[in-house]
Amino acid sequence: MSGPEIINDLEARGLIHDSTDLDELRARLERGPITVYSGFDPTADSLHIGNLVPLLLLRRFQLFGHHPIALAGGATGMIGDPGGRSEERNLLDDETLSRNVTAIKAQLRRFLDFECVGNPAHLVDNRDWIAPMSAIEFLRDVGKHITVNQMMAKESVKARVNSDSGISFTEFSYMLLQAFDFRWLMEHFECELQVGGSDQWGNITAGIDLIRKTLGREAYGLTVPLITRSDGVKFGKSTGGAVWLDAERTSPYELYQWFINIPDADVERFLLQLTLLPPEEAVAIAAAHREAPERRVGQRALAREVTALVHGDAAASEAEAASREFTRSASELRPEELAALAGEIPTTEVAADRLDGIDIVDLLVDCGLAKSKGDARRTIEQGGIYLNDVPVGSRALAASDLLHGRYLMLRRGKKTRHLIVAT
Repeated sequence: MSGPEIINDLEARGLIHDSTDLDELRARLERGPITVYSGFDPTADSLHIGNLVPLLLLRRFQLFGHHPIALAGGATGMIGDPGGRSEERNLLDDETLSRNVTAIKAQLRRFLDFECVGNPAHLVDNRDWIAPMSAIEFLRDVGKHITVNQMMAKESVKARVNSDSGISFTEFSYMLLQAFDFRWLMEHFECELQVGGSDQWGNITAGIDLIRKTLGREAYGLTVPLITRSDGVKFGKSTGGAVWLDAERTSPYELYQWFINIPDADVERFLLQLTLLPPEEAVAIAAAHREAPERRVGQRALAREVTALVHGDAAASEAEAASREFTRSASELRPEELAALAGEIPTTEVAADRLDGIDIVDLLVDCGLAKSKGDARRTIEQGGIYLNDVPVGSRALAASDLLHGRYLMLRRGKKTRHLIVAT
C-alpha cells in the first residue's frame, strides 16, 4: 500500500476530525514515508477501550508503510492532561507510575510491529528527556515560545479556569510538556506528524508552533473523533466501570460481550473505526446486519475482530465459543462445558462447605455482582437476579442448587454472568 493512501483510508472510515492542511500532508506523503507518533499517559496500569482508536491509528500508518512511534508518558503522566476533567488529578508516586509505564509498554507492543523490516515501530518514554531538564532550561527553551494567550484558548483549559476548582500551574503546563515531546521527537527521530484524539488538538498545534519557531521546520497534526455510543453510554464503560485492555481487569469474554451488546446504530461506525477490516468489507457486514439485525451479524463480527486485536485469535475464539454456550440455559450445559467456561467468564471459586447454606445476598456481594447487600436485595426484589438462569429470591443456597454437584451460574439482568465453582 502506498503512503498517501492512508489519508483516503482514514476518510473512508470517518477518522479525520481535525488536521493541518490535508493537501500539504498528502504532498508530504507523496515524497515518502513519514514518522508519526501518539502518546499514552500511564494514569492506570492498563489502557482502556477508549485508547483503541489512537492505538489502531498508529497501526494503520504502519500498515501503509510509515514509521510509528508509541510514546509512554512517564513524565506527562506525573502531571495529567486537564482535558475532559472537571477537577485536578491525583498525582501518582514514582513506584505506581513506573509500574503503570511497564504495563502500558507491554500493551503497546501488542498493537505495533517492532521487528518488521523497513518500518519497525519505536517505543519511547518521555521521562528520558524531560526528567533531566532543569526548570530554568524548560522555561527558556519551551515556555518562552508559547504564549499564555495560546494556552488559554484551549477549551479544556478555559473550562477549568472558569470552574470552581480552577486549574493548577502543574496541569496548566501540560501543553508545554507535550509540545516539547513533539519537538524532541522531531530532533531525534525526524518525527513530522503527531496524531491523537480530538481533545489533543490544542496540544498538537502547540507542538507544531514550537517546532516552527525553534527549528524552522514544518510539522503536521491530525486527530480522530472521540468515540461515543449512540445510546449515551460513555464509550468503554460498563456497569462495573471502564473496559480495560488488560485481560486481568477485563477478561476476553467480558470484552467480547461488551461489543456483542452495542446498539445496532453503532455497528457500521465501530466496524470501520475499531477494526482493521478493509472499509468495503466493514460496510458490507453492516449492510448484511441491517437486513436481519436480530441475527446480530454485525455485533458478532465486531466483537470477534476487536477481541482478536486486543487478546489474540485464540482468546477471541474461546470468548466466541463461551458466548455461544448461552443460547442454552445453564442447567442444560454439560459438566465439561461449564468447566470450559471457568475463567472465560468471570469466575469465583468458593469452598463447598461455605456454599451450602450461604445467603445469595452475601454471595452476590462476594463475587462482585452487587456493590453491597442493599444493592443485592434491591436487585433481587426487582427480579433482576437469576440462579442457573431461573429468577431467584433472597434465600440460602443448598447443595441441590449446584449444577453437576459443582457449579452455580449467577446472572444479573440479561447479560452479566458470574460462574461459581465449588472447591
